[in-house]
Amino acid sequence: MTGAQRSTSGDSQEHVSGDAGEAIGTFLACEDQQRLAADLVAAAKASGADLVGPDGLMAQLTKRVLEVALEAEMSEHLGYDAHDPEGRNGRNSRNGRRSKTVLTGVGPVEINVPRDRDASFEPVIVKKRQRRLDSIDQIVLSLTAKGLTTGEISAHFAEIYGASVGKDQISRITDAVIAEMVEWQNRPLDRVYPVVFVDALMVKIRDGKVTNRPIYVAIGVTVNGERDILGLWAGEDSQAGEGAKFWQQVLTEIKNRGVEDVLMLVCDGLKGLPASVSNVWPSTIVQTCVVHLLRNSFRYAPRQAWDKLAKDLRPIYTAATEAAAAERLEDFDEIWGHRYPAITRLWRSAWAELTPFLAFDVEIRRIICTTNAIESLNARYRRAVNARGHFPTEQAAMKCLYLVTRSLDPTGRGRAKWVVRWKPALNAFANTFEGRLTPSTTN
Repeated sequence: MTGAQRSTSGDSQEHVSGDAGEAIGTFLACEDQQRLAADLVAAAKASGADLVGPDGLMAQLTKRVLEVALEAEMSEHLGYDAHDPEGRNGRNSRNGRRSKTVLTGVGPVEINVPRDRDASFEPVIVKKRQRRLDSIDQIVLSLTAKGLTTGEISAHFAEIYGASVGKDQISRITDAVIAEMVEWQNRPLDRVYPVVFVDALMVKIRDGKVTNRPIYVAIGVTVNGERDILGLWAGEDSQAGEGAKFWQQVLTEIKNRGVEDVLMLVCDGLKGLPASVSNVWPSTIVQTCVVHLLRNSFRYAPRQAWDKLAKDLRPIYTAATEAAAAERLEDFDEIWGHRYPAITRLWRSAWAELTPFLAFDVEIRRIICTTNAIESLNARYRRAVNARGHFPTEQAAMKCLYLVTRSLDPTGRGRAKWVVRWKPALNAFANTFEGRLTPSTTN
């Protein structure tokens, strides 16, 4: 998935909306559309009617459009228009209307749905037993992706639209994406990824009692420089003792989905990950994320010392060779070791996974050091998680994070920036790992 996974239903809605806009544009010139809108607004103001609200102009227009569309569907179903003499031939014919209230983007709207005598009419625009338009479902999913609870969303509809949407109804709307989420989690992946970033996000889940649970996310950078979120995995609260086993399962799953090779995997010292990587992809280089290592270092020092620490740590990860980096670490220890010995121990414990990228092209170093590719995504995840506080179940947490994932980069601008940013590094990867960075038909 590049940027965000768009559902089939979302694509079809955009297509329908585009067709509708094109049809209106063909029917009315731009000037005519503006004149018609101005006349309607003026008439509403003259009569004292609101533009929005239960009896506002927008609700009345929505009612008329839906009713006209339903009448057109009925004419197509019967094969003749209303009041046509053909309807008197004893075959199926119109049989009055029934009132129905549907929730729309402008609030509740009462419409009259046409009926036929043998009850074979199956409307499409507002289906039988349908009580809300699809746009409402998209609003619910969008609000859920922003971290609102079912109660908050219900209150939002009551306040903004004057509509009653129960918490159970909202849960059913969001549950509809579970099958889509499972399909996304199991979709085929590319054959090779130059870089895969892996990180963990702590989420509070109430299962008898509220506990912190890790949710792991993996982002691959494709051979075209695009971001591909490979999946989300929920770890257990007691996962600390089973890190290698857990990562073996996750990486094997990724491999089974088509990933034959990963050139470099960047992580934040996740327990058991390096050993599992070598079991699944023996040639993959495991690299500690320098940004995470710096951030973890700052935890041992007060805020006023961070700038000086960052300045003195920089020569370590920008050194020309591993030997030079080791000398710079000793220099740092002489200056800061007596005050913050935990920082030196942190860097020495991560040394095996910190230094591999020092052997590579400067473009590879720059992209690994200066581009924390997973942080912008984690910021979106944390925003939604913090808004919720905690989740009742693991599925509820995964559903919320998936909705955040599918809402990413709706304009595609982020994807374009990624491609530009990664091109120099991809060229360096192709030279350094000659013969391994070969696109497949899915890349």
